[in-house]
Amino acid sequence: MPEPQAILLDGDKLAGRLRGEMKVDAARLIAHGIQPKMATVLVGDDPASASYVARKHADCAEIGIAVEDMRLPATISSDELLAAIAALNADPSVHGFMVQLPLPAGLDEAAMLEAVRPDKDIDGLHPINLGRLLAGQPGFLPCTPAAILTLLQAYDIPLAGAEVAIIGRGNLVGRPLAMLLSQRGVDATVTLLHSQSRDLAAATRRADIVISAAGIPDLVTAEMVKPGAAVVGVGISYVAGVMTSDIAAGVAQVAGWITPPHGSVGALTRAMLLRNLLRAAAGQ
Repeated sequence: MPEPQAILLDGDKLAGRLRGEMKVDAARLIAHGIQPKMATVLVGDDPASASYVARKHADCAEIGIAVEDMRLPATISSDELLAAIAALNADPSVHGFMVQLPLPAGLDEAAMLEAVRPDKDIDGLHPINLGRLLAGQPGFLPCTPAAILTLLQAYDIPLAGAEVAIIGRGNLVGRPLAMLLSQRGVDATVTLLHSQSRDLAAATRRADIVISAAGIPDLVTAEMVKPGAAVVGVGISYVAGVMTSDIAAGVAQVAGWITPPHGSVGALTRAMLLRNLLRAAAGQ
């Protein structure tokens, strides 16, 4: 099998560098009497969610951010969860917090995200923060879209005027990412693709950058990618218990840049979360 030709977009390495920078920022805040503190809200005992939360806590420990680990039963009522969120909103020692998704059945995720105070919404998913992104105003950016932009910029991938195809129109990645990449100062030309889009392959073949957040195994194949394009895999799924990327293995032979099959964006997403937390602690 021929060796991959594409440059690896190593988000794990970049995230490590950013954590080092944030450690300095946290120490500076602590020296001024401000201990940055994040809270996480985990409802139920989903193993994947527990693993994600544990990684966030490990990053906090490395940087010097204090953590409040709130674990709640899957049987919690909506009113009880809203009360827990209200308590964190009112706690002056907590600079920001996030509610780990997905929530158990019967709990309204949108209502819970909206209950988080916008200035403590380090996930960047409150309607007010999403509205600020749409309006081009300062606010907390959604973490995964911010991670993808940071990764592309770190590798000097041209964005101004570039054709970008985003597969997936969800509120966590696709829609806010389209807004972020098309805003002034980034200036990409974005096509947002979804399950009803006609001729997906034709749209991706035109693109200088392909970003897939669909969660469909091997959705993007080599035949769908323009030679030299940058390809970012965000979506993952599980096939026979094995984590599988949206990006098929053969794409590395065609692309100019590509994310690895696992990781990369995830570590950067956590870094963006903690960057938002430090901004909140600094009162920015």
